[in-house]
Amino acid sequence: MMKSFCKFLLKLFGWKVIYTVPQYPKSIICVAPHTSNWDFVLGKFAYWSVGGHAGFLIKEAWFFFPMNLIFKALGGIPVAKKRGSSLTEVLVEKFRHSDRMSIAITPEGTRSRVTEWRTGFLHIAYEAQVPIVLGAIDAANKTVRIERTFYPTGDFKSDMRAIKDYYRNFQGIIPENFSAE
Repeated sequence: MMKSFCKFLLKLFGWKVIYTVPQYPKSIICVAPHTSNWDFVLGKFAYWSVGGHAGFLIKEAWFFFPMNLIFKALGGIPVAKKRGSSLTEVLVEKFRHSDRMSIAITPEGTRSRVTEWRTGFLHIAYEAQVPIVLGAIDAANKTVRIERTFYPTGDFKSDMRAIKDYYRNFQGIIPENFSAE
């Protein structure tokens, strides 16, 4: 029912979903460009429209009543603003002890323009030995693309370059807020 409803809503608003990768039992879903709060809605509806279920990382400031109840029900995992927390280690352990687990992560870490993307998702995928599914929100063509799988090598600088190169030709909802440089 949810799958059909999401397909209907996306089509109603002129969006299409191209999904060509397998439904992995465990994966990180790297989502970019992340330039608007609408990215969350589009991403969730797109993934639901193909029958997928994924948790997501979200700033812990959003976990206030009643939003915390909604985000938790949708699979939200609060992220503390301070760096150096053990979230990466916690997620690696969750992957190791789960039969099925997918988490959507926006490596930009913010809707504002940044050139330095966060590498935590690479570390998690590498340590947990799970693939990274590359999901792109292509606002210029009103398309959500989930069509490439990336396996991290452990050379995080090269891996990040390859991932950014993939996203280079996509345009976010607010184009000036995106950089894959």
